[in-house]
This record gives sequence, structure tokens and C-alpha cells, in this order.
Amino acid sequence: MDKRTIAIIFGGCSPEYPVSLEGSHAVISNMDAEKYDLVLLGITKGGEWYRYYGGVEAIEDDTWYKGHCVPAFISPDREVHGVVEFGPDGVTKTRIDAAFPVMHGQNGEDGTIQGLCEMAGIPVVGCGTLSSALCMDKDRAHKLVALAGVDVPAAMVLTSADNEESIASRVAGLGYPVFVKPVRAGSSFGVTKVSSPAALMDAVHFAFQFDREVIIEEAISGFEVGCAVMGNDELVIGRVDEIEIYGDIFDYEEKYTLKTAKIHMPARISAETEERIRAAAAKIYRALDCRVMARVDMFLTPEGRIVFNEVNTIPGFTPHSRFPNMMRGIGLEFPALLDSLIDYTFSL
Repeated sequence: MDKRTIAIIFGGCSPEYPVSLEGSHAVISNMDAEKYDLVLLGITKGGEWYRYYGGVEAIEDDTWYKGHCVPAFISPDREVHGVVEFGPDGVTKTRIDAAFPVMHGQNGEDGTIQGLCEMAGIPVVGCGTLSSALCMDKDRAHKLVALAGVDVPAAMVLTSADNEESIASRVAGLGYPVFVKPVRAGSSFGVTKVSSPAALMDAVHFAFQFDREVIIEEAISGFEVGCAVMGNDELVIGRVDEIEIYGDIFDYEEKYTLKTAKIHMPARISAETEERIRAAAAKIYRALDCRVMARVDMFLTPEGRIVFNEVNTIPGFTPHSRFPNMMRGIGLEFPALLDSLIDYTFSL
């Protein structure tokens, strides 16, 4: 079988840049060299694009951009179907079979990279432009999932036009505590749990640092569970995991260090409850037009109610990330998981 040329896109203008580097290192290290030729495309924090020719270790320790780099970009020209680079000997073009963005948050997971690739006619390993944009938007994703028949938290959305008096009045209708979040951000950036009116506006101003809209949600009792989903027409659904936290928020530091939080895989729930969660994950995946892969996060209340939280269209690929571990729970090891994701990309 001919080898496929896959562009791994990493880095990016996002607060989640370091997570992308760690996940990209893991993906590159586990891609079968007998099956794939890799084109490494790095994007710096400032937005410069480079084709990277150096060792994978420099990606993980964030020194990759200091050497072995040539300015490059994905061309939107369908005839090129790949990467244009500006080397010492002039302009060269490399045709690629697919792009695999291992990026998180804004400017990577939100439909921007996906739209560029779709314009160029290049298959993307992961969700498409529409789904990526929808899943990044907590408000619009919740509305669509509610229409599909899955419970969502009661919520309200703010813009910069809202004044403090109207915000306080509307939040009073939700009842405290509430979570204040940017509508479009990942890894819990800009998220605050607010237990009283006195702390509300500081949390709102903080969230506005990350997006032009802010969502305020009721706090759901219980704990968070997640479910890995993979596929297109037919779905492969991983085991359900459970997050045990000791503070108010499973924040950026806890997500990537697990200093006090614990992730139980499989979740400490009954088989019947796990099947209900897996069914809800599949329904959410389809409602938001997901394809190839996504991690669906939900809450499980003490009464057994399943409440939608969010979808990660590019789940983490670090060594301790949840998506690979949930798929490992059904017997799919990391290299085989990567093969499956690429196969699903070409089956669309």
C-alpha cells in the first residue's frame, strides 16, 4: 500500500499552545513510519507558519522554531493540495493527502484551520468546519443539543452591551452558584464559579478577556463524565470516564497536571448508567455534525440525570489524555487509534 502523506499541524495562537506541543509530540512519535510520511507544520504563538524538519523532542520542549524551519503555509489552491514553502532554493510545493491539526481552542479547534483545509480540498483528521465552530460555541451547541432531546444547563448569554444592573437581575433568576464562562474558549480559560452577587462582575469581566460573549450557567450538582466517540456513519464509542475534583473547577492546571484531581477510567458507575451516557454521547455527536472523532463531556447528577456540558472536537492527545484512555478501555491502543482516525478521514 502506498504511504499516505499527512501534515501534522501544531502550536497556534491560542492559550492552549503548550498542550498542542505535548499532544503533537505524542502523535508524531506514535505514527507508523511504514504507513505515513509526515509533514510537520508548526505555528508559533505569534502566528508565523513554518515547515519543521528537526527532531520531535524540540516540539515538546518548545524550541522547535529556533532551527530547522522554513516559512510555509497550506495553500488554499486545490491544484497545490498541500504545503507551499519558501526555502533557500526558492519556492517548493508538497502535496499532502490529509491534514491532522493537533491544536486546541481558538485559531485551531474552532473551524478556522478546518475551513482553510476544506477550501483547499484537503481532508481533515477530525470534525469539519461547521461542527468545529458549533462545538466551540457553548451557547449554540447547547441549543442544538437541547433540540435533540438531551438536557442542558439553564443559562444566559451576555455581550458588552449588557449593564451591571440587568446582569445581576438576570443571574438572580438562575440562582447561585453559577459558572461564568467565555462562550468560545477551551481548557477552562476564563471560567469562574460564583457563589454570591458580590463576586459576579469580576468574573464577568475576567471571562470577557477571552471572548466577546460570556455565558452564565447554573451549577449542576454531581460530577463530570466523558465519552470518546469515533466514526462517521457507524460509531465506535469508548468507555466512560469520571472526573473527581477537590475544588470548584477542573481548571487548566488540574487538567494537565492532575495535582489533586483524579480521572477514573472506567467511571465508578453502573453498567446501565454507562450505557445511557454512551447513548447520550452518540446523540450529541450526531446533533452537532461531528465526524471522525470527538470527546463528549456531560454531568451526571445524584438523581441519575445526564446533562450536556461540551464537546471537544480535537480532544487531548497527551500521554495522560482522556480520549486515548477511553478508547484503550475498549482495546484500542494509541497507534491503532491513530490509524483508525486516519482511515475514518478517508472514508468520508
